[in-house]
Amino acid sequence: MFSLGACKKSYLNVSDELAGQLTFEQIFANPGYTRSFHRNIFAGIGTSSAMSLTPAGALPTGVDNPWSAFTDELKNQQGAGRVETATGFNSSNAPYTRWNLYQYIRQANIFMENAKIIPKTGLADAIEEVEYKKLMAQARFLRAYYHYLLFELYGPVPIVVKIAQPTDADLDFERNSVDEVVNFVTTEMDAVAPALDEIIQLTDINNLGLPTKGVALAVKAKILVLAASPLYNGGFPEAMALTNKDGKKLFPTKDDVKWQKALSALQDFIDFSVGRYNLYKEFTTPTSGIIDPDKSVYQLFQAMNSEVIWASANEAWGSVASGDGTTRRATPRSQGGGFANMSPTQELVDAFFMKDGLPITQSPLYSETGFSTATEVPAGRSEAGTFNMWVNREPRFYAAVFYHGRKWQVTNQVVKFNKGNGNDISSNYPMAGYLMIKRLNKTVHQAVSAAPKVFYHPSFIFRLAEFYLLYAEALNEVNPSDPRILTYVDYIRERAGIPKLTVVMPGIVGNQTLQREAIRRESRVELCFEGQRYFDVRRWMIAENPSGQGAQGGPFYGMNMGADVEADFFKRTIFENRVFTRAYYLYPIPLSEMQKSRKLVQNPIW
Repeated sequence: MFSLGACKKSYLNVSDELAGQLTFEQIFANPGYTRSFHRNIFAGIGTSSAMSLTPAGALPTGVDNPWSAFTDELKNQQGAGRVETATGFNSSNAPYTRWNLYQYIRQANIFMENAKIIPKTGLADAIEEVEYKKLMAQARFLRAYYHYLLFELYGPVPIVVKIAQPTDADLDFERNSVDEVVNFVTTEMDAVAPALDEIIQLTDINNLGLPTKGVALAVKAKILVLAASPLYNGGFPEAMALTNKDGKKLFPTKDDVKWQKALSALQDFIDFSVGRYNLYKEFTTPTSGIIDPDKSVYQLFQAMNSEVIWASANEAWGSVASGDGTTRRATPRSQGGGFANMSPTQELVDAFFMKDGLPITQSPLYSETGFSTATEVPAGRSEAGTFNMWVNREPRFYAAVFYHGRKWQVTNQVVKFNKGNGNDISSNYPMAGYLMIKRLNKTVHQAVSAAPKVFYHPSFIFRLAEFYLLYAEALNEVNPSDPRILTYVDYIRERAGIPKLTVVMPGIVGNQTLQREAIRRESRVELCFEGQRYFDVRRWMIAENPSGQGAQGGPFYGMNMGADVEADFFKRTIFENRVFTRAYYLYPIPLSEMQKSRKLVQNPIW
């Protein structure tokens, strides 16, 4: 059960030869071995830039970020996202499992049960009380965080807080309820938060991945938001009927008080964030006080900064011409060996606002006919001759989506995706006629001698903008008349260079439904490609909505990649029909795990 066979005593960051000779007693009597064992617990933290294939050509895992390609954000021609087409998947072949997190939970349990203070004697290494307490708090945090990640994907899961041995007479676990898992994670975060550092210098790569008090507060807030959302809070009738084999109910009835609990946790985080985290901003000059939104939304992802709450040193960008990292998969084929197969959907393109801050359905600036006659100012947005659909859009659009006829940032060469331009239909091409460029570094190029071939930037796990949006969401669910709702959304819009909602949509103020829709629109744009959309459309239970309103199944659109002449390229065209059934609201527990257990019950409908 839980792949315990893979969790042997030799599972250490030391040589196989040495590890095979060690017992737990020897490991935890040695400061160096103890730290190595402890550091390996962190290996369950994902890599947000692992979106399609890793630089080694392997698929990302369920704790990485294949999820953007499982939503209405992205289509990957290779790697992640290829399964959710006309055939769908089932519990025996569902990719990107997180069930192996139980290996790391087991390692945390082993550490917490065996680690000890190792007094200093002479010049010998030691683990003294201060370090011991910090290591224990970090291990306890990770154990709870991995339960959170399992809950986020599968819903209620078994809580494992003891070392289960393969020789145990009854090595089997039943699922705990939603409320039990949520209470476990929140209680653990409350317990470890005071023992964690309040702040860590994130510019030091050696500190990346270490949890802080702010991270513990953030995890607590996120799981309480999940618990308050319809999927986990009485909005999924099929789940409401799910019981363990002894009749224990796993999903609770609807309880609106849960939004107040989520809001309280978010308030604690927001209060803690003051003076510690800030929305990242670049200014036109160092002293102007005028935000440069184009620089802000690009530079945000290029290095550690004050908006980052938690990040890991993991990265899977790779180079343009070698390996299969995300950089190569998101680079045009004409630009130094790119593979050009990470393609944003038309549905996401349509979601970005116009520069007047309005959706395309409401803005007089939007047009789907003709081509621009002038270059947009500031430079770097659309050129003269750009299809009008992509003109006068907000800065986040230009930082996220590369479209037909745009100049590649390093070479200044125009890239086209229609037939005969080197980026058209082949084994590697953008199926929807767009490329994802959000988070990519603009200086990387394989064929330009002065350009770097790779660019390292770490993986962000949590950043402040997400929690501003969650805070606005919870405020709206508790009290729609609260003025802070739009204030916190407008903080993000201001940084993005578009007018505030209170200016362009004053009629939504106090209207819970309209404010909810506005917050969700903002979340979709601000957090695109960061792995949140998959979980948001499910917790909100909007994945069965009509196309363009959250639909995760049915036809998905792009430009006409099959056009024989360029003029016919600029037409909305179905590139794929995807499957979404109600079963997909929760991920299936792997069939291989179900077959090992007499107690586990599968998620609804699978």
